[in-house]
Amino acid sequence: MRIGHGYDLHRLDALKPQGSGRPFVLGGVRIDAPRGPVAHSDGDALLHAVTDAVLGALGLPDIGQLFPDQDPRHDGADSAAFLRDAVDRMHAAGFQIGNIDCTVICEVPKVGPHKESIASNIARLLCCGRDQVNVKGKTHERVDAVGEGRAIEVHVVALLVARTAAS
Repeated sequence: MRIGHGYDLHRLDALKPQGSGRPFVLGGVRIDAPRGPVAHSDGDALLHAVTDAVLGALGLPDIGQLFPDQDPRHDGADSAAFLRDAVDRMHAAGFQIGNIDCTVICEVPKVGPHKESIASNIARLLCCGRDQVNVKGKTHERVDAVGEGRAIEVHVVALLVARTAAS
């Protein structure tokens, strides 16, 4: 078995054209929000952290090394593509998801109403059962940029287990 930790942080800004924020996508689910991530790809901090957790468990380069933000091919890219690549690498190495635990820290939007659709989408992308994915939403109690609604922070821990013949 292998354990990996993923982390991501994105600044949030007013949506374009008033600001530099992209539409708010979390775990592959688009959420109506007044501010969005400032990012090169779609800015999905949760999928970025999940990708890094899987890659980290495998001892591979991180998402920034594999998909550099200086590469114009990744401008506005769907972060699900990055996760699919990590899942392919995981399967090629003989592993599958044991479970994954995600903590999303932001003031707005509230994660609670979207947790089920987010977790279901992540499970689909990871080729695992819904019961193997946990998503928690937290606030930062109005402390620092996250608490002031100017950023989103995500932590993810992934447990990978050896693939069985049936999987």
